[in-house]
Amino acid sequence: MSYAIQWLRSLLFNAQMYLAMLVVGILYLPAAIWSREGAIAGCHAYCRWVRWTAGWMIGLKVEIRGTPPTDEVMVAPKHQSFLDVLMIYGAMPRGKFIFKAILKYAPVIGQFGLRIGCIPVDRGKRGQAIKQMVADVQAGRALPGQLIIYPQGTRIAPGVKAPYKIGTGALYRELGQPVVPVATNVGVFWPKRAIYRRQGTAVFEFLPRIAPGLEIADFMHRLETDIETASDRLAAEAGFPLRGL
Repeated sequence: MSYAIQWLRSLLFNAQMYLAMLVVGILYLPAAIWSREGAIAGCHAYCRWVRWTAGWMIGLKVEIRGTPPTDEVMVAPKHQSFLDVLMIYGAMPRGKFIFKAILKYAPVIGQFGLRIGCIPVDRGKRGQAIKQMVADVQAGRALPGQLIIYPQGTRIAPGVKAPYKIGTGALYRELGQPVVPVATNVGVFWPKRAIYRRQGTAVFEFLPRIAPGLEIADFMHRLETDIETASDRLAAEAGFPLRGL
């Protein structure tokens, strides 16, 4: 298939994906207002829709490896695209994100995010941001679910190295919960700030848990090593050239 045709297919897919977000948001709004379960159902319906349309519209399949958690844990995924947000959330029963505070004002995303228990965090000085994050998470622990935090804080392209932020370690220490790292190669197919989507199979791999009780430095080292090693392996599996693999 030519690049031009795949680009056009990608454009149509992107357009319907955001239109579908609005449609699903409206359809599930009464249920979301009624209960948190209604909001969760709407979010899961949207995740299924995007996965289904990606398969036949742009030829991008999704494979989930490992065991998605269903209990009270922290989940620390590699973040490469909007698709990993949806597929990781869709693989778990009651996910809730730590997200940028500005997103709570975004149509549909903000309203449903707050309803399912997501925790907005203002960016600022690192120490203040971490303190606020811990306090907000502890205040919301009555809402059961899997707490999702992106350790690097933003989307990072395959093969690009970026620091892991200490906020994940602070939450690990304060909450005393196991952490489930998640690796992915989705950025190979779904690049940051681009319309074009490649055909193939995007893999999301839930890795073995990291038990509570480690020193923060040891935890952060293990988390980064586990995620980066597995994500590089998956990228190489998808045909992305990585030095040393």
